[in-house]
Amino acid sequence: MRHAHPVDVVRAAEAELMARLPEGTLMQRAAAGLAATCARLLIRRRGRVYGSRVTVLAGSGDNGGDALYAGAALARRGARVTAVLLAPGKAHPGGLAALRAAGGRVTAEQEVGLADFSRADLVLDGIVGIGGRGGLRPEAVPYARAGRRGVVVAVDLPSGVEADSGEVPGEALRADVTVCFGTHKPGLLIDPGAEYAGAVQLVGIGLEPPEPEVTALQHADVAGLLPLPGAESDKYRRGVVGVAAGSARYPGAAVLAVAGALRGGAGAVRYVGTAAEEVVRRFPETLVTEGGPAGAGRVQAWVVGPGGGEGARQALTEALASDVPVLVDADGLTELGRLGPSALAGRTAPTLLTPHTGEAARLLAGAEGTPPPAADDLAAARLATARRLAAGYRATVLLKGSTTVVADPGGAVRVNPTGTSWLATAGSGDVLAGLAGSLLAAGLSSLDAASVAAYLHGLAGREAAGDPGAPVTALAVAEALPGVWRAVRRS
Repeated sequence: MRHAHPVDVVRAAEAELMARLPEGTLMQRAAAGLAATCARLLIRRRGRVYGSRVTVLAGSGDNGGDALYAGAALARRGARVTAVLLAPGKAHPGGLAALRAAGGRVTAEQEVGLADFSRADLVLDGIVGIGGRGGLRPEAVPYARAGRRGVVVAVDLPSGVEADSGEVPGEALRADVTVCFGTHKPGLLIDPGAEYAGAVQLVGIGLEPPEPEVTALQHADVAGLLPLPGAESDKYRRGVVGVAAGSARYPGAAVLAVAGALRGGAGAVRYVGTAAEEVVRRFPETLVTEGGPAGAGRVQAWVVGPGGGEGARQALTEALASDVPVLVDADGLTELGRLGPSALAGRTAPTLLTPHTGEAARLLAGAEGTPPPAADDLAAARLATARRLAAGYRATVLLKGSTTVVADPGGAVRVNPTGTSWLATAGSGDVLAGLAGSLLAAGLSSLDAASVAAYLHGLAGREAAGDPGAPVTALAVAEALPGVWRAVRRS
């Protein structure tokens, strides 16, 4: 599992460690790990470090110091290193002295710096550290806009990205690789910041931070959460997931939600709605019940809303009146936004909401009594949006998008690392809803069900799209789920 900590926690952990170590040890550890990564990249690209062109973009403070010390280490291996000082009077004195002693060149002239930047084999971005706010300063903006031929390596965080949130309030320098120290920062895992980070490599420097604020599951974590049948299992012991979805206008949503539910670990799927004929024709193993959730019989979780149309409010109301977990998606979310958080008052079983940013805007309007915020603004602040929804509705929230963020009302946050843009296709969310609902019925908590579903759904999207990617259908994503389930278990 990847762990991420906010800046104040990282600073406190660094201070505690530095108090026990000789002065400068922590920076030397960081610089050594950074230089080793850069050397490997140069060898991979050019076959050697010697003779490579390296440009260090050095801002003020420790981030610039890390970059300068790493540049000095590369210079000692024969690289031609130029440091461009963006804050000449505030450059780290020890790092600057080390670079000069190793034969590195130093300039504060932007014209010279941009020329070196554009022709370098490798650029070290040490402009702004994890404490930076508000995007790049004017003197750094030309580097974000300039063309380059070499690989850009960010020092701890791409300059211009907010460390705690992944927000990019202005321009930022896009990295190919980010070398982070001690622990991940939330902004490296959450878009739009994650998009600027490239491949993220963690260098251990001895930090011992407390419990993480944000986590990202990996294969082994998901494998440990997958519900597996035992020797005494039958379909009812494995769980029955109820699906209230589809309408005369959108019968396919019911088919796709059931497709996801059948592959999510529950022992049976019970369908209620107007698309029963289409569902049974495609999936004859589905249990079909007339009427709504109130009279459907035994289920361990409900999925309500995909393509629900005019019947979505009644289905939502009946499902929420039950004492089992309820996943609310699509038209169900629209109705919940109109009803507001009071619709969930008194529920003792978990509720899982699965909005995209447009639906999130309507939910926030219902929770906060304000006009719906702009969806683009919510997408730019994904972590804050998921937390606002979880707090406002006292429910677990799976916020879909380029980075899927799962937040629960207790404060836990997980981000999904497996997403792909090929999943931006009609019906994909219906499959995800069915999958997550099935995991709920199989006994997973709402946080685990949402996180595991997003992880498997992302892998299935990648598998269906292939390499290189090609357009996929939602049903193809559902059909890829058994294969990725097996791949995760083999990990």
